[in-house]
Amino acid sequence: MLVRRLAHGLGYRFRLHRRDLPGTPDIIFPRFKKVIFVHGCFWHRHDCRLGGRLPTTRPEYWLPKLARNVERDRMAEAELARLGWSVLVIWECETRNTAALQDRLRLWLSPKDRARQVDAAGARWCEGVHHGEGVAAEAVHGLDRSGRL
Repeated sequence: MLVRRLAHGLGYRFRLHRRDLPGTPDIIFPRFKKVIFVHGCFWHRHDCRLGGRLPTTRPEYWLPKLARNVERDRMAEAELARLGWSVLVIWECETRNTAALQDRLRLWLSPKDRARQVDAAGARWCEGVHHGEGVAAEAVHGLDRSGRL
């Protein structure tokens, strides 16, 4: 619900749980060909504290089940990419920092001609501002070093 509320608050409209798409994504932005999966850390084996815990009872049942979940996720993401969809996975533990999540959604949902994804160094860039030259978002949008307005 939090991710949906944040996306809606940013002015984006979306569809929910389209069964005709691989993996039945949680949130779909058909206009942008983008989908979001909101994964529980335990069920989808995130590498955080919540996802790193292994069940102590009946491991012969749980370990293969959790491994199948991870494999199913990987296959769905690959198939969506093959079909031309962009996929964002939001982990349960990431929903605790609402401001960071909102910034991530804003950047990911921005049209590619206006903004690039966060690069490996974590710098935010905007393209097409000065004849195609990349310009730091801080300079363009008046953001402070943390990326906030």
